[in-house]
Amino acid sequence: MTAVFVHGVPDTHRVWTPVLARLARRDVIALSLPGFGVPVPDGFAATKEAYAAWLIGEIEQLGEPVDIVGHDWGAILALRAVSLRGDLIRSWAAGGGPLDSEYVWHDTAQLWQTETVGEGVMQAMTEEVMAAALGEGGVPAEQAAEAARHIDDTMKDCILRLYRSAKTVGAEWEGDLARIEAPGLVIFGADDPSVAPRFAHRLAASTRARRTLILEGCGHWWECQRPDEVAEALEAHWREAGG
Repeated sequence: MTAVFVHGVPDTHRVWTPVLARLARRDVIALSLPGFGVPVPDGFAATKEAYAAWLIGEIEQLGEPVDIVGHDWGAILALRAVSLRGDLIRSWAAGGGPLDSEYVWHDTAQLWQTETVGEGVMQAMTEEVMAAALGEGGVPAEQAAEAARHIDDTMKDCILRLYRSAKTVGAEWEGDLARIEAPGLVIFGADDPSVAPRFAHRLAASTRARRTLILEGCGHWWECQRPDEVAEALEAHWREAGG
């Protein structure tokens, strides 16, 4: 049984390092989405559908059901995989990513979704600017600097294509959440400026999640800001799921 961790935007698999270091289990894989610190396969469209299909393919290759964990876009994609291929999932944990028809994309996302404007925003996203922005978002300074070093032109292009494919992702994918049967854990930061905690409770209701963990005094990057509590919650969740 493998635990699969899926990061969000603008991160790589490295965002999970603090949590992974605190887990008792070692059968874990932290994936990097295509274009996020790793090459983009030939012909890869970098749309939400392409990323969801890619994730399902990665899980299929493991040959057994997994415990999947996702943050931000990793949460959205993980939930999509659980919705479409419940046979591949033993349990799931997700948060910090909106999959809700009532959600309005945050300001930066709306800029990315706007032709020409998004390209200008990306041009201004220098390593220094992004390190500062991540730090202001609560990511520890060393991790923020490391993450910013991996935000290259390939990642920026993938971000634009992903967000432009997802203007109405909530309306398109929310209904399939009702198909989820695997036990779930919802994790959100109480002070997340991108996705309000009320969406955590709505997600839990839509998926019949077993537990909702709202971390007080925590922002968007709960895996960086509160790794001890996240690791503890995941270990307990997996025990309840049967292993």
